[in-house]
Amino acid sequence: MAGMGEDEDLISEEDPLTRQGDGSGRGGRLSPICDPAHWLHRIVVLVFMCFLGFGSYFCYDNPAALQTQVIQDMKLNTSGFMQLYAWYSWPNVVLCFLGGFLLDRVFGIRLGTIIFASFVFVGQIIFATGALVNRFWLMEAGRFVFGIGGESLAVAQNTYAVNWFKGKELNLVFGLQLSMARLGSTVNMNIMGWVYDRIKDLMGSAGPSTLGIALMIGATTCLFSLMCAVTLGYFDRRAERILNKEQGKTGEVIKLTDVKDFPLQLWLIFIICVSYYVAIFPFIGLGQVFFIEKFDFSPAQARAINSVVYIISAPASPVLGFLVDRTGRNVLWVACAILATLTAHMMLAFTFWNPWIAMCLMGLAYSLLACALWPMVSFVVPEHQLGTAYGFMQSIQNLGLALIAMAAGAILDNRGYLFLEVFFCACICMALIAAVMLYLVNLLRGGDLNLSASARAELQKRESADSE
Repeated sequence: MAGMGEDEDLISEEDPLTRQGDGSGRGGRLSPICDPAHWLHRIVVLVFMCFLGFGSYFCYDNPAALQTQVIQDMKLNTSGFMQLYAWYSWPNVVLCFLGGFLLDRVFGIRLGTIIFASFVFVGQIIFATGALVNRFWLMEAGRFVFGIGGESLAVAQNTYAVNWFKGKELNLVFGLQLSMARLGSTVNMNIMGWVYDRIKDLMGSAGPSTLGIALMIGATTCLFSLMCAVTLGYFDRRAERILNKEQGKTGEVIKLTDVKDFPLQLWLIFIICVSYYVAIFPFIGLGQVFFIEKFDFSPAQARAINSVVYIISAPASPVLGFLVDRTGRNVLWVACAILATLTAHMMLAFTFWNPWIAMCLMGLAYSLLACALWPMVSFVVPEHQLGTAYGFMQSIQNLGLALIAMAAGAILDNRGYLFLEVFFCACICMALIAAVMLYLVNLLRGGDLNLSASARAELQKRESADSE
């Protein structure tokens, strides 16, 4: 990733006793926990780095955790409710291209992280205020502001990771960050309903005010993340003074003119990405009432099972990522993940089997697909186009999520959950068709998307020798 070379000094294990001063102009020896190059100090930084995105992921699915309450208190239909997810996605159709540029060229990583964390916090405050004053349009505006910060904050979090860690450390750090993100989503799913019920008991009745107070309490997690952003900025600025290093860069070089050069394999990867994720996130957004209505679950049980995908993803993602790294065969793993997800949706749609089985299967498949799909982009485009490719992939993913969120709400209002599940199955089938086409195109063109790990290592060794 770009920017790694200039950050080597930060993570080199120099003897802290040989480095004088603390960046304030005074001489003296730094203790390990205060030394930016020492592993103990970097662990402290890693803690704040992991919690940087906690508030964003916690509050993203506040609507899903309070689906029944939001619909009842704000007097909405399901289509109106799903607008809360659509409004989050709309700004990220564009910001996927601009976020890295703003962090690199305009704000810098430190100020940019604080600004985007502030957008997340302010957006959640506006969202909660809209419920307090019973103005749904204000809630939608809050989700739009929240969305401006959410995705770009994730880019900033990854940039900090690259700036402070390297090699095998970096893989572990990315895994820990993903686990913390899923922890935020899981805690939200299982605690926000309980918070709402306690506030309702104190106030004596449900309503927009009760909903608004619950959402305002949720905003404290965004405030905590904002404090982490400020603290990380301090640590990074201090390391810059002590080690004479530059600010980290996102490495996202975006050139829209590169789109015309994208190969067919990459477009098929885009189709898989959009078709798959639109059957996951909107389903989770609407899942609570589904489990209550079809399986006669209590609200607490419905919230628990609706969070299973995130619960499983936290520990499974690094394990499955290691498995894919060791075996290769990315296209086959992607196809297996899609088939497993299709099976899970069909079980939920057409059977009354214990839904925990289907949701656990979906959680494993969701984690596996992410580990196998996203790295394939780097196999089909040159390094100088990676920023554009990933930016475009995220952009059309958010466009798809915005459109499908509205469509899912309309389908549920007019046809019910069975038709909605059939619709999700159709989306998964489209992803499966694209995966089969990707396998065939890769086979016919002699691509390396489905090579074993050993064969890919040998290929990379030959390419390296040729370039030398």
